[in-house]
Amino acid sequence: MLSIGEVAEKSGTTTSALRYYEQVGLLQPPHRKNGKRVYGNEVLGRIDTIKLAQSAGFQIQEIKQLLDGFDSQVAPSDRWRLMALKKQEELETKIQQLTRMKTILANSVNCDCLSWEECFQENTKKDGFNA
Repeated sequence: MLSIGEVAEKSGTTTSALRYYEQVGLLQPPHRKNGKRVYGNEVLGRIDTIKLAQSAGFQIQEIKQLLDGFDSQVAPSDRWRLMALKKQEELETKIQQLTRMKTILANSVNCDCLSWEECFQENTKKDGFNA
């Protein structure tokens, strides 16, 4: 069993984030021993999933559905498939935006432009992006 401080340290998060995850239903309320929260080791994997989903742009409600939105004994529902497809589209758009920005920054390293706007326009034309 792990204390809230140990879970925070091992998961690279804060105790306040853990309490928030409990409050919004991402984590089940932990058992208490002498009035203090104690968690099983399995909570670390769930926290990793929460953090990964957050970094990928999932909202709290989407993460709740991802973690608990369907019975693990049953194939994912149509609602889950629709949510997953929508999120894949959102992530693809984000990847394209990040790739574009990465390319612009990489090209700007050797740029002789006098302003960022000029550099941006040059790189946008050079790489076939629409400004």
